[in-house]
Amino acid sequence: MSQHSTRPRNGEAFGAEDRDGFIHRAFLRGAGHSEATVRARPVIGICTSWSELNPCNQGLRELAARVKHGVIAAGGLPLEFPTISLAEPFVRPTTLYLRNLMAMDVEEMITASPIDGVVLLGGCDKTVPAQLMGALSAGKPAVALAAGPRATGRWAGKPLTIDDLWTLSDERRTGALDDARWSALEGCLVPGAGTCNVLGTAVTMALIAETLGMALPGTSLLPATGGARAAAAERTGRRAVELARAGQGPDAYITPASLENAFRVLCAVGGSTNAVIHLEAIAGRIGHRLGLDAMAEWSGTTPLLTDVRPSGPHLLEELEDAGGLPAVLLELAPLLRADALSGTGEPWHDVLARTVRHESPALRSASDPVLASGSLVMLRGSLAPDGAVIKRSAADPRLWRHRGRAVVFDGLADLHARVDDPGLDVDEDSVLVLRGAGPVGGPGMPEVGQLPIPAKLLRRGVTDMVRISDARMSGTASGAVVLHVAPEAAVGGPLARVVDGDPIVLDVTTGRLDLDVDAAELARREPIPGSGSASGAGSGPGAWSGSAPPARGYASLYRRHVLQSSEGCDFDFLRSAAAHPHRTDRGDPS
Repeated sequence: MSQHSTRPRNGEAFGAEDRDGFIHRAFLRGAGHSEATVRARPVIGICTSWSELNPCNQGLRELAARVKHGVIAAGGLPLEFPTISLAEPFVRPTTLYLRNLMAMDVEEMITASPIDGVVLLGGCDKTVPAQLMGALSAGKPAVALAAGPRATGRWAGKPLTIDDLWTLSDERRTGALDDARWSALEGCLVPGAGTCNVLGTAVTMALIAETLGMALPGTSLLPATGGARAAAAERTGRRAVELARAGQGPDAYITPASLENAFRVLCAVGGSTNAVIHLEAIAGRIGHRLGLDAMAEWSGTTPLLTDVRPSGPHLLEELEDAGGLPAVLLELAPLLRADALSGTGEPWHDVLARTVRHESPALRSASDPVLASGSLVMLRGSLAPDGAVIKRSAADPRLWRHRGRAVVFDGLADLHARVDDPGLDVDEDSVLVLRGAGPVGGPGMPEVGQLPIPAKLLRRGVTDMVRISDARMSGTASGAVVLHVAPEAAVGGPLARVVDGDPIVLDVTTGRLDLDVDAAELARREPIPGSGSASGAGSGPGAWSGSAPPARGYASLYRRHVLQSSEGCDFDFLRSAAAHPHRTDRGDPS
């Protein structure tokens, strides 16, 4: 409707005395805002991923209301707007497939809307990285607040957290959990609002946002419901006004130094392997690359300090009682780039100077860590020339160094058809291999890398095996699971040439993943047909290898531009656009 300019404008649009300003104010007054309110500055957008199709984010409506209180109290005008929302349990083929679409949605809405700054309200796994990526590329002042972890449930008289699902579902597969108890579990597993109540991807990414200075210190682990998170939401609204008045964008906070801190925190808490991909994607938005070598060095020098589910026995609330992320950072202080900014705008060393750390079995000291180093190990070798990752802290130590013969599955359909076949030629020393589930082959790297242990081995008491794939796995899962093998099978990576019986060597202590097959023999092999299809079918979004790529829509855009896991699975054109994060228009179409 504007005839003044087609360029995006900030909140000054509501104060202008021309016809455009009149139109802006008139529409807000029609929505119930007063004459004085519509002239308040700065204008703070509240970008929310609330959705009934995303139960983990169901508390965001209440948090948005609290953020508004904070914005108004600081003299600003809060205006809430939605974007698409990605729920890990619901979206197919995977939320990572749509993460970049959400990041584009966030970026475009921030850029095109007449706002001076933004509060990012997200929760479930991919919503937080998508919001950070989009806000970073948009360039306007931004601060985040995650939905927070849900309460711990109860089952059979014991605490129940989401990671218990994996063990209980194995009991169901072997007949140890009957219909009645399985039905009862359904009503207990998710006891209320909030994200997964362990150090899964959602909580890991909230901790990373806080480490990066994109969220207020001490907010990541506050319970999803209750006064503490509500008060944090109000403080976040006030902080958004401060940032907007200072004109301080996300690139003041997300820097090479803060990204190193974030990766070290990921290792120190034994967080989700998914965060490796998201951190690389976030880094790409400032034209930076973390890279396998740097991550391997940081992992190798960072102790595992938390003993929290799914890697340890303790609960998230115990880690919060110890002091939350600031207490973790206090233990890590000698390794930190402490001049990086916290969410208050102060360097982290100033925040840590007043941080109080309480004794808790959930948080060990740097002098007495759970592991001296390498909770996440970056792997490289003939099977993964561009890298892979394993969460060592969640694997059986006897499998840290292992040699076994491959048992190969070509996509999910093949896996589900054969893994529980009593005739499957497999034993506890075998290495289960799934291919065709990478960024292209999946598409979107579905969370299927934690291959189920064959039922006949479960019945013998086998609880862990080496499993390898170009897929991801849930941050709530555990086991000796090698993930993100790059290049993936669908683009011709070595995984596509593995056959049953091939010896595979994993050495977590040296960071090696090798296919012990003569190079000449490998060169003679053709990539296995169908290894680029996680669906195992001849058509559909997973069947891109060896067939025509999608002809239209987002699927076509994704297929042509998605990068490999080693580059964060972002779109190539979004990384290059990051060199200009403060653009005020969309460019000259001519």
